Amino acid sequence: MTVLDVEAAYRLWSASYDSGPNPLLALERRMLAGRLTITPKTRFLDLAAGTGRWLEYALELGARGSGVDLSAEMLAIGARKGMRGLLVQADLSALPFPAHSFDLAVCSFALGYLPSPQAAFHETARVSRRVIVSDLHPDAVRAGWARSFRTGDRAYEIASHHHARSFLNACARAAGFRSTWQFEASFGEPERVIFEQAGKGAAFEAARQVPAILVSCWTRP
Repeated sequence: MTVLDVEAAYRLWSASYDSGPNPLLALERRMLAGRLTITPKTRFLDLAAGTGRWLEYALELGARGSGVDLSAEMLAIGARKGMRGLLVQADLSALPFPAHSFDLAVCSFALGYLPSPQAAFHETARVSRRVIVSDLHPDAVRAGWARSFRTGDRAYEIASHHHARSFLNACARAAGFRSTWQFEASFGEPERVIFEQAGKGAAFEAARQVPAILVSCWTRP
């Protein structure tokens, strides 16, 4: 399997990102959407927004929002979905917003791409009162799960870093956040069909035995 850096990977993946079967994103949406308190008064920030999945969801609920990502190609897809002017190309360690601009930020499957997330936590704490972070579960990483995708008949792995749960909590505390809640989730029957669509139906039973995602919420006092 070819290993790509983050920018090269998402440049290649952008064209099929929204249409390809992805059980991790489906599981995250199923488990997290009900925990998001979003109203028309919510100022929402989609960190590492990609094509704007969570920003689009927040806008549908009436929130005001913005999104940031490094990949121009992914952001271009989001712009074509009606989010033009709301998506900005930027690094998580240097967010282009004034302090206290947002009530809630969501960072989905991105911190594992950073060598160290300290700066990203400090910037997030500067601009947002609360942040929810989801990522591949540490147990899944230890089990050998890779951040990967396919285009055509080729498979690619995205270079990443493993951050222990205790380290992420320490980074959040150092930035001024306090833990609000945390949960882990494994694949369930709703994701079985997505495995089958991806041609990986035989791997589903083993995959569901491993915690797939870890989701954490931190809030500034």
